[in-house]
Amino acid sequence: MKTDTGQMSRARWPEITFWRFVFLVVTATGTVAAFLRITRGLGASTNLSDQFPWGLWIGFDMLCGVGLAAGGFAITASVYLFNLKRFHPIIRPTVLTAFLGYIFAILGLLFDLGQPQRIWHAMVMWNPRSVMFEVAWCVMLYSTVLALEFSPVVFERLNLDWPRRIIRAITVPLVIPGVILSTLHQSSLGSLYLIVPEKLHPLWYSPLLPVLFFTSAIAAGLAMVIVESYFCQRAFKHHLEMSLLEPLARTMVVVLSVYGILRLQDLARRGVLAGLRHPGYEGTMLFLEVGLGVLLPILLLSIPRVRSTQAGMVTGAFLAVLGFIMHRLNVSITGMERASGVTYFPSWMEIAVSLALVAAGFALFGLAVRYLPIFSEVEHGVREAEVPSWLAAKAPEPAPETSFAGGGLQPLGQPLEEAGDD
Repeated sequence: MKTDTGQMSRARWPEITFWRFVFLVVTATGTVAAFLRITRGLGASTNLSDQFPWGLWIGFDMLCGVGLAAGGFAITASVYLFNLKRFHPIIRPTVLTAFLGYIFAILGLLFDLGQPQRIWHAMVMWNPRSVMFEVAWCVMLYSTVLALEFSPVVFERLNLDWPRRIIRAITVPLVIPGVILSTLHQSSLGSLYLIVPEKLHPLWYSPLLPVLFFTSAIAAGLAMVIVESYFCQRAFKHHLEMSLLEPLARTMVVVLSVYGILRLQDLARRGVLAGLRHPGYEGTMLFLEVGLGVLLPILLLSIPRVRSTQAGMVTGAFLAVLGFIMHRLNVSITGMERASGVTYFPSWMEIAVSLALVAAGFALFGLAVRYLPIFSEVEHGVREAEVPSWLAAKAPEPAPETSFAGGGLQPLGQPLEEAGDD
């Protein structure tokens, strides 16, 4: 009896691994920091000031969190609007990542607001001339779109067939406004900094900021899909779909090239390149941002032999994500320091809250993978009830059950090497 009790006790409590220990420490520290922020206010918990009012919570939690979630609208648009059916199996994890990214970006914004309980004011106090008003509404609406796009996964888990069919019927009408909303607020995040031409450093201030923000978000969103797939392989033993991710890596090369050319032409047109002969602090940060986050990923992913390997693809995607984060932090922090007259470095509480939000995002993603059919489309095929009628129109007849293996609708059980495109 004692042995059985001991075995039951060990089975009940999960094993404390290194990463679980790190998660517990980060979560506990972030909870303490969040409590101090709520009870003591911004002045006592952050290194923000009247001279430097926007710091890590805007630069990382908001600008990066929203931008890295751009893979959601990119993949859904590819499948439902451009009929690239081969990417359908990665829609669920991609939409989940995007949804969590937006939720935690909103939570991070709550900590940054001086009066977080008034965040709902944008819903009733309209200011249509404000860029922040437009961003607020777009983020709210697109978060709702993502929740609806992800809801069929929950309905499937609960065996609720009729609401899943309703969402399936309005999939395309959901994707279209989702793409529009994403385009608007991804670019408008750059528009926020158009009003500070005298404060933002010339290396990052540009009339093209909205275009640069949107273009870099697409590249970072695709890179995040690859990085997320790699983490899923490591954490959940999920097979890395190289045949699906390799085209994303090739697309990243094109988007990053367009972004890099736009940056170079803009710097040259504004006469800023001459100042890079003596780079200084800002110039060094620009070189790191462009070198590590744009040029090196383009170089790695342009080589087919490198791109076709897991290590090469993931390395290139990770560098693209790193470069994107550096760009957002350079715009929001590095480029604003000189004009503000102060040097800003986030307090331990700002860092702890941000890390806790990231850890919570990983934890919720893991719980969703464990208890919801996130990868069922890849591992078990897509049931006919989940395929929109217009997308399934080309399916071979008869086709009682189909899957998306091989990039097109194929009968379940057919080997991948025998499955061909439509």
